[in-house]
Amino acid sequence: MVKIVGIIGSPRKDGNTSYLVETALKSAESAGASTEIINLGSANIEPCVACDICKTTGECAIYDDMREILNIMMKSDGMIIGSPVYFGSVTSQLKMLIDRTRPLRGSFRLKNKVCGAIAVGGSRNGGQESTISVIHDFLLIHDAIIVGDGAPMAHYGGTGVGDTKLDEIGIETSKNLGKRVSELALMLK
Repeated sequence: MVKIVGIIGSPRKDGNTSYLVETALKSAESAGASTEIINLGSANIEPCVACDICKTTGECAIYDDMREILNIMMKSDGMIIGSPVYFGSVTSQLKMLIDRTRPLRGSFRLKNKVCGAIAVGGSRNGGQESTISVIHDFLLIHDAIIVGDGAPMAHYGGTGVGDTKLDEIGIETSKNLGKRVSELALMLK
C-alpha cells in the first residue's frame, strides 16, 4: 500500500480547497492508497529566516509544526497539494511551507514522490493555472513526479470554482487527480 498526503494550503479549516483535496484523497483511497491530511490553516508555521543552518545540518533551526510536517512528507509516497488562489498565486500559508522545505532539498528527500496540485478560484479562469504552476515549480525543484488530472480532461490538476461542492468540473478533476497520483505511486512501489 502507498501513502498519499493531502496538504490543504488554505487558512480556512473547512473551505472549498479542503473539500476538493478531501475529494481527491477519497479517490486515491479507492485506487488503493492510505491517506493523511495536513491542514496548514491550523498549523503553527513560521516563515523561513534564511539562516542557512539547514544547508549545514539538513534540519531547520525553527522549532514549530514544520518538523512533523516535513517528516510526514518524507514518509509519503505521494502528495496532493491544494491552495485557493490569492492574487494569482498560492496562499502565504502554503508559501511558508514551500520555503521551509529547504532542508529536504539538499539531499532531494522528496525525489520521485508522485504529486499533483489543486487550485480553487473565484471564477473559472480565476488564476487556478498560475497557482498550480507555483505548486508544480516547487515540486520540480524537489525532483518529484508531477501528474495532472488525467483523462478525460487531462490538464494541470484539480481546478475548482466558488462553492466546490456544486462544481462538477472541480470535483471531477480532483477525483481524477487523486486516482492518478495513487495509481502511479502504486506502480512505482
